[in-house]
Amino acid sequence: MSDADRVDRCSTESRPGVHANVSGSRVILHVDMDAFYVSVELLRHPELVGRPVVVGGEGARGVVAAASYEARRYGIFSAMPASRARRLCPDAVFLPGDHRLYGETSAAVHEILRSFTPIIEPIALDEAFLDVTGSVRLFGDGTSIGRAIRARILDELRLPCSVGVAGNKFIAKLASKAAKPVPSPSGVRDGVGVLEIVPGRELEFLHPLPVRALWGVGPATLAKLERFAIATVGDLAAMPRDALVAALGRSHGLHLHELALGLDDREVVSDRETKSIGHEETFARDLTDHDSIRAELVRLADAVAARLRAHEMAARTVTLKLKFGDFRGITRSATPGVPMITAPALLAAVDPALRRIDVSSGVRLAGISVSNLVAPVEQPSLLDEQVADDPASTEAQWTSASRAIDEVRARFGSDAIAPARMAGSGRRIVGSSPWGPGSGSGPGSGPDDPPVDGPDAVTPHGDS
Repeated sequence: MSDADRVDRCSTESRPGVHANVSGSRVILHVDMDAFYVSVELLRHPELVGRPVVVGGEGARGVVAAASYEARRYGIFSAMPASRARRLCPDAVFLPGDHRLYGETSAAVHEILRSFTPIIEPIALDEAFLDVTGSVRLFGDGTSIGRAIRARILDELRLPCSVGVAGNKFIAKLASKAAKPVPSPSGVRDGVGVLEIVPGRELEFLHPLPVRALWGVGPATLAKLERFAIATVGDLAAMPRDALVAALGRSHGLHLHELALGLDDREVVSDRETKSIGHEETFARDLTDHDSIRAELVRLADAVAARLRAHEMAARTVTLKLKFGDFRGITRSATPGVPMITAPALLAAVDPALRRIDVSSGVRLAGISVSNLVAPVEQPSLLDEQVADDPASTEAQWTSASRAIDEVRARFGSDAIAPARMAGSGRRIVGSSPWGPGSGSGPGSGPDDPPVDGPDAVTPHGDS
């Protein structure tokens, strides 16, 4: 039996009148935009439709953020180094991307989703889980809702998406992937668009899949499972639970055992607490002195602090991350006695750690992230008694000024005002090139690693 036949047997496509809520089970949708960044770019560049298109950093340290299905025919995929993508497909068209536009488009997609249910869990700019159990009486069964969502996104935004429908999040996500277009050396085959896995038939769909389809099966786990001749999810399900726990550890073993049986009782969580916020960037060339690195940290801290204030939060802990030219990475954290919402306070907290690190071998990436988030507390002015490099003193001095900066940016744009260290430097605003420096870019042109963001923030993705 082919994969297409197997999927069809497990879905409502071959069983008219069978709906996902006939047994009172939950109706979960996973909506996943198709090659999201590329699809948005093609609206601006219709002449590129049908050609291999790659969005991302094109320079020596750039990475692929998204690839059209035509590009995927050559083996190009997200997170691949741009240099390798170019070798695989010399004729590919590389576009630098516009993360701000993708964010605005994502917001428009979510407005459409909210018209079907308020229970939405965003996963990235291009995907989200929906619990539509309470919406079936109004909009029809899960497949009908999925088709309606897909039609509205295509009609109103001219963007394609795929929808998986199932009784839990895990199966719904696998279903949306199975509904997508399929690239192959011979061409791109259209997907079904909306695929529902009927309750009671989940294992027919799940067990023939390769075991790497399970969440939590990375290269190391896959290597361990292959020693037991486990190739498919069905093979894993047949393995005694105790043996799986002995091979992978209790927590990981039990987790995979449940997934192999199609079990996933997680709720769709529409309000997730922010746990951390951060930015990191890869430089076009290694930086070998503290002053150059600190200049980049000024930009990163400014962006992190602005997001903190936008979330109406303050950070008790700030973490510095450095990655060296040999890809060795280190982190250093500080927890001052005062919650921080300003960039100078974040810098004052990590500066002592930075000065103690030998950077002479060259730093290719730097990042700042904050955690241990709390409600902000306005500090009394300490202008007359400022202590150099003291986060508490610096925080008090800069709180009002930072609020004023937010107001200027809200009125005139995010690039209307910037730290003095950025003036005339040619450095881009943080996040403007989030997939690596392009050819000829300056030292701070963008990250080739995803931002260290909290659950509410969106990590560059877009290559589904």
